[in-house]
Formats: sequence, C-alpha cells, structure tokens
Amino acid sequence: MTIRILAAALALLAGSAAAAADLEVQVRAPNGQPVADAVVTVHLVARPTPAPKVGTGYAIDQQDIQFHPFVTVVPVGSRIMFMNHDATRHHVYSFSPAKHFELKLEQRQQNRDVVFDKAGVVPLGCNIHDKMIAFIDVVDTPWAVKTGSDGRAVLRGLPATGVTVTVWHPYLKAPGNHVDRNVPLSDGAPRREGFGVALRNPPQAPAISDY
Repeated sequence: MTIRILAAALALLAGSAAAAADLEVQVRAPNGQPVADAVVTVHLVARPTPAPKVGTGYAIDQQDIQFHPFVTVVPVGSRIMFMNHDATRHHVYSFSPAKHFELKLEQRQQNRDVVFDKAGVVPLGCNIHDKMIAFIDVVDTPWAVKTGSDGRAVLRGLPATGVTVTVWHPYLKAPGNHVDRNVPLSDGAPRREGFGVALRNPPQAPAISDY
C-alpha cells in the first residue's frame, strides 16, 4: 500500500514538473520585415504572476553620442549602471512616472547607478545632446524577452495555462505603444505566435515628455 502511494505521489510530481510550455513570438512590420527591440512579456490570466528575480550586471553605456542599448529590459528592483565612454559630458535624465531622475556625468568614465523600483517604461534623454534617446522597460514578470534582429523572442518554461502576451516597442502605433493577446498554453509542443505591428518613424529630436 505504501509503495502504491509513493508511486502515485511521484507520478503527480512528474506531471506537475512537465506541465510547462515554450512560447515563440515573431514580431514583424506590415512589409514583413522583422522588428527588433520589441519587448515581449507574459502575465498569467486569472491568477497572480510571480515576481521576477532581480539580477546583477545591468548597464547602459554612452558612446558615440548614443545610448547603448537602445532598449533595456530589467525586473523591478534592478540597479542599472550608467557608463560614459565619450570624451564629453552627458546629463542623463527621465521624467517618467516610473522613475524621475537626473545624472550629471561630468567626465569620461564617471559611472553612476540608479535603482528602478517601479514597473513601467522609462524613456532616457540627455540634456546636452537632444539626439540621444533610449528606453528602459521595468517589468513585473519573470517572463520578459527582447526581440533580436530577426524579430524573434523565445520564452521557455512557462506555466501550461492561459496567459496574456504583450508586445511593446517605443514606436509601436497603438495606445501605450503595446498590443496584448490572450494565449492558451498547453504542455507539449512549443506555441508559436505572430504579431504584425506598425511602427511610427523615430522622431529626429524627441522631447522625452512625449513618451
């Protein structure tokens, strides 16, 4: 009897461990071209999404009068190091409700860091160089991936349940610059979802308050 109970418990645990799904998302423009730097996030439907784990080593560089990378994805509570590899001063700032801050980087290689403790999009600008702009997407989910140059993002080990998939890009033509879709995930073969999105042309000298 004890052996049967143990076997049943092991089978239940094995089934629970296997109840996971992989999701592949392809983001393309209307002309079929892949869209890079789109952030794909997943939230659970009808139950709380677990909090993401905070990692280390997040950084944004300033080089050739540009921010690198253009889009950064970090979990809530992350600390980002801002580096300056230009032979000039920069003045990094954001007026975002998710994080309002200013960093006066007065000389080359003067690194400063900021903790991002609220979920939301944080546009970055430089008070000295108008053409510098970048975005930080601070996420409240452990499932968040940025598309590569092929427009593809893969999220592995998702719960086999109903989820909401969100695609965000700073120039996406939609309210809040994002689109959502409910997707049922089941254990077994990977799920593939295609998102067709239209993008606005990047502004020449954007005002950060416009985002």
